[in-house]
Amino acid sequence: MAWPRAFQRGALLTRFSHHHVLGGFELKAILLPLPLEYCSNHLFPNTEEATLFLGTLDTVFLFSYAVGLFVSGIIGDRLNLRWVLSFGMCSSALVVFAFGTLTEWLHFYNTWLYCSLWIVNGLLQSTGWPCVVAVMGNWFGKAGRGVVFGLWSACASVGNILGAFLASSVLQYGYEYAFLVTASVQFAGGIVIFFGLLVSPEEIGLPGIEAEENLEDSHRPLINGAENEDEYDPNYSIQENSAAPPVKAISFCQACCLPGVIPYSLAYACLKLVNYSFFFWLPFYLSNNFGWKEAEADQLSIWYDVGGIIGGTLQGFISDVLQRRAPVLALSLLLAIGSLVGYSRSPNNKSINALLMTVTGFFIGGPSNMISSAISADLGRQELIQGSSEALATVTGIVDGTGSIGAAVGQYLVSLIQDNLGWMWVFYFFILMTSCTILFISPLIVREIVSLMHSRRAHILSE
Repeated sequence: MAWPRAFQRGALLTRFSHHHVLGGFELKAILLPLPLEYCSNHLFPNTEEATLFLGTLDTVFLFSYAVGLFVSGIIGDRLNLRWVLSFGMCSSALVVFAFGTLTEWLHFYNTWLYCSLWIVNGLLQSTGWPCVVAVMGNWFGKAGRGVVFGLWSACASVGNILGAFLASSVLQYGYEYAFLVTASVQFAGGIVIFFGLLVSPEEIGLPGIEAEENLEDSHRPLINGAENEDEYDPNYSIQENSAAPPVKAISFCQACCLPGVIPYSLAYACLKLVNYSFFFWLPFYLSNNFGWKEAEADQLSIWYDVGGIIGGTLQGFISDVLQRRAPVLALSLLLAIGSLVGYSRSPNNKSINALLMTVTGFFIGGPSNMISSAISADLGRQELIQGSSEALATVTGIVDGTGSIGAAVGQYLVSLIQDNLGWMWVFYFFILMTSCTILFISPLIVREIVSLMHSRRAHILSE
């Protein structure tokens, strides 16, 4: 059966902690010794059963995280983002502490307790991404959002690397100390967020992004937006607009009906399936297909993250210049299909494989970062709802939640295809999902390309 084999390989690792310290790499480092611990404490009859249970933990985490994203987005638009983020980080840290440290200190081992705690952990960690995207969207306008969010979205990869270092540095003293250190740093981060995070410019008396963008043409680059600005008024106060209707959060159904939300959500489900399948399966693929050592495969797989970071930043910059996201996505995804074909035929050479892996990460990880951050912020700040409603966190939760469900389901499908048809058919499946990503946003692509051509033509005629 496909499920047990996927579990035994440890394929479903929790890389979903974007803003929390405990991410995929360090969780893998912590949990690898656990099967022997479970066996020695008679919790499981053998190591194989213990490894199967670790796969179960990862699976329930994936789905609880995906469900939690929808809820967290709604909560984030109704409560103070700083409170939600701090609560999520500190509460998740306490759950991680209870899961890995407290149970070991008390010598209390129970599979149902572990599953329950990890489900709660997934729900709590889901508070991160919608809220941090909303905070970033409050501070950075649409004109420069692509490159800023492209650089910022590297936080997931950096957090995984730092978390892995923290966990591995104390793992020699016992796995419970790895959980203790990461939970402590995470809890401290939650305290810093609570006392130090400014969720919007209005908190310190500055005009908000919407107020600034209303002073200039929303379809004009930010670098040209200052030429007709009024002179600075020292008596300006954000309270002058107190007559404006109070901002309120829109409902979940209203957020789903916003233009572009459903197409991008479905597209992200397909793209995140491919992106996270590379995260989860790449080390195993390298060791299984080429016979490389697991440690070497893990180190080599980092190049995929590097490609995604560079791709997200560069493509975000290009989309800022063009002031259109969809055409940049379309071109990148078309090239991604070619890169998948090339990588599937990579020779048994580490240098060439790393190069092809970086290119693949550039064209797949880059668009994935754009959709989950910059485009989600654009959708939640579109003109249709500006000035009267709050939707940024809700929209981000919908987009990322749908994508996470696709990623979770994809792990089973990848395992099923690989077991029955082989690795080449897995890459065919990736190509199909990448093509579906383009298909779902094809109306947006056509509309933005036509709009871009019209704006260029008008610019030429005006000269």
